[in-house]
Amino acid sequence: MEDVTRIVIIGGGPGGYEAALVAAQLGADVTVIERDGPGGACVLTDCVPSKTLIATSTRISVMSESAGLGLRFSGGPDGIVGALEADMPTVNKRVKDLARAQSFDIAERLAYEEVKIVRGEGRLVEPHVVAVGDRRIRADIVLIATGATPRVLPGAEPDGERILDWRQLYDLPELPEELIVVGSGVTGAELAGAYLALGSKVTLVSSRDRILPTEDADAAAVLQEVFLRRGMNVMSRSRAAGVERTGDGVVVTLEDGSKVEGSHCLMTVGMVPNTKGIGLEEVGVRCDSRGFVEVDKVSRTSVPNIYASGDCTGVLMLASVAGMQGRIAMWHALGEAVQPLKLGWVASNIFTDPEVASVGVTQQMVDSGEVNARTVMLPLFTNARAKMQGFEDGFVKLFCRPSTGIVLGGVIVAPRASELILGVSMAVQQHLTVNQVAQTFAVYPSLSGSITEASRRLMAEHAY
Repeated sequence: MEDVTRIVIIGGGPGGYEAALVAAQLGADVTVIERDGPGGACVLTDCVPSKTLIATSTRISVMSESAGLGLRFSGGPDGIVGALEADMPTVNKRVKDLARAQSFDIAERLAYEEVKIVRGEGRLVEPHVVAVGDRRIRADIVLIATGATPRVLPGAEPDGERILDWRQLYDLPELPEELIVVGSGVTGAELAGAYLALGSKVTLVSSRDRILPTEDADAAAVLQEVFLRRGMNVMSRSRAAGVERTGDGVVVTLEDGSKVEGSHCLMTVGMVPNTKGIGLEEVGVRCDSRGFVEVDKVSRTSVPNIYASGDCTGVLMLASVAGMQGRIAMWHALGEAVQPLKLGWVASNIFTDPEVASVGVTQQMVDSGEVNARTVMLPLFTNARAKMQGFEDGFVKLFCRPSTGIVLGGVIVAPRASELILGVSMAVQQHLTVNQVAQTFAVYPSLSGSITEASRRLMAEHAY
């Protein structure tokens, strides 16, 4: 009988369960060790819940801003026009129910592929032995996919009631009346925008000059203008030094000594990897100064039979990247042909309203001279479908090589930009030229038509 490769995966999030499916389909004996449930934190507390909440907030935003389309809400008491408001117990119940349902679906898929799931916390005791409590599981290959946890700012420790991290939001009994969001990165911007739409008075505390400091500057400017227009208080160059409870509220103290008062404070100040206490140092797995597992482009660690994937590696903290890292690890470990991870092909999205999606080369790379590229930026308000739907904020931006017209990347700021970016991603990965994209049929009218129109403008301006 042919030997079967034994694989143990510590962590059941995207970096773990996607790897498990690949390994099982390739004939390996697969065990997944997961503390919280299939899908891990991504499905149960992070990505899936937050995007479910945002789906509700986006719907209420669209309805609230429909007057320009000729819609009027009626049915309020005494003939007064009825107001939209969020029923937060129902919203939060739906968020948690959907997360559990997604976890159940993943569990069923793993069971179908005969993947064994062990509930608990895994720890390496030898390079080929993983402990779960008193149990020892031998493995030919180990994959570390333990994820990351919200970073805690000293002096602003979450209590789950007034001072919160984003995993505690869905247990609140009511909508925060005055929400202070500390941190203006992706998570902070997404949740600040969502709670603003749901009806909270929101203050966003940003330590940088603008929100989304690491994203496309044009996209960040559009989003910040939208936030301000909708009533958000954005405090730039303001770094939080501490947060205190004041009975039924909170006070955020800034480094300059000024204070901001609210009913609740949401801390979104980054992530720390879940790599302590799981035996990495003891078996020789190298981590960087911040605790992230060091991996190469095929997810190998410094120990030959141990791989790592997902947020614990610090390589673009995206579920799509985690899943791809896990799949690549299994293909490589099991001797399949594999292409190393290419970060230039990774499409990402910020689920604000409007959304911000990007792939490939960035404006910063072009401006710094790192990449030589031609650029075109087409405002969304010129798009016929956008006009019909009342969308005024956003744009499509494309980058291409000056000599050949090959598409190098793009940024889309629009409703459902997460869906629109696929066309640009395909162009980047398949090395299509703007000429080829320009000659591709797009539905008229459609928001995707702005992608082909931007390509036509690049083609016309530079005669490809």
